[in-house]
Amino acid sequence: MSGWILILALLILGGVLSTLGDRLGSKVGKARLSLFRLRPKKTAVVITVLTGSLISAISLGLMLLVSDRLRTGLFELDQIEQRLRDSRDALASSRKDLAQSRSALRSAEQERSQAQSQLKVVEQQANRLQKELAPLMEQRRQLEVERDRLSRDIAAKDSDLQRNRAELAKLNIKIKTSSQELERLERNLIALRQGDVVISSGQPLEVAKVRIENASQAREVIHALLQRTNLNVYQRVLPGETPNRQILLVPRSDISKLETTLSKRGEWVVSLISAANVLKGERQVVAFPDVRPNKRVVRSGEQLATTVLEADERSQDQVRSRLNLLLAAALTRAQRQGALANGLQFDPTRVSQLAEALVNRPPGETAKLEAVSRANSDLADPVAVDIRWQRP
Repeated sequence: MSGWILILALLILGGVLSTLGDRLGSKVGKARLSLFRLRPKKTAVVITVLTGSLISAISLGLMLLVSDRLRTGLFELDQIEQRLRDSRDALASSRKDLAQSRSALRSAEQERSQAQSQLKVVEQQANRLQKELAPLMEQRRQLEVERDRLSRDIAAKDSDLQRNRAELAKLNIKIKTSSQELERLERNLIALRQGDVVISSGQPLEVAKVRIENASQAREVIHALLQRTNLNVYQRVLPGETPNRQILLVPRSDISKLETTLSKRGEWVVSLISAANVLKGERQVVAFPDVRPNKRVVRSGEQLATTVLEADERSQDQVRSRLNLLLAAALTRAQRQGALANGLQFDPTRVSQLAEALVNRPPGETAKLEAVSRANSDLADPVAVDIRWQRP
């Protein structure tokens, strides 16, 4: 509506200004005025042109004053057209990007559809694998239980193996000890064949248990022990002769060490041991002392050795041999624990009765025998044993 009002105002203003211009030109022409030294006619033309220009200027100014759109279109038209072109280009680019986005969206939807299809397939495979995995898991659990059982069995086997190795080591030590004893016996046997050996190498000549209360007793105890030992060896080596001289030779340095040891209070076991085999009739016996604190080596009721009499061992010789072997093993055990006794004390009558019972035992029956100490024994004490038949 404002546009029509503006046009109407311009028409009215143009008519008014035209009328005024015409009248002004007529008056100038009639007055024959001259401007800038022009002829009156040309001056009238100039006035008319200026009036038309003024009409145009006023009309344009009024339009620019009243209409923002006109001002914008007149002065900013190029910029607006440039922005319009830029906007159209941007719109085309946006449409192109939109088309690409829609294409990408369709591709993504297709990929999503494919992914959902693959997911369904994977879920089906997972369900199938879970069904197949269930028995495998149960089998695995059973295998783990079996593995644990086998581990326990292996641990038990290892324990048995270690125990067997320990027993084997003990047997090897026993075999080594027996071998050494056998060598000693062989040497003694050779010596016996060469002469009448009355004292063997390593044989204790005298064993005494003494209690020392003060250091002054040491020399007196040693002197009495040497005198008693000299008397004993004199009777063995030179039987029938009067013991009127010293045939027992003990190194002075060993006697000094023995005196130093016996200067301490306590209960001691002193032994004089032959340094070599001595034949009957020899004139000297070399010995060395051995001293150690007295201690309990065998306790009453202690099992020293065991053996098994097999079912087919029924003759008197077999039974006697097995009993002798049992007694020898018991003596070896006692000596290994520190006993200085050269033999065992036992009741021969009871042993004979046991041997008779073993010979007459029922056919096919095995017999387990054990040698048990009868009383407590210290280092220098004799070792008394009983032989027992362990019956079921």
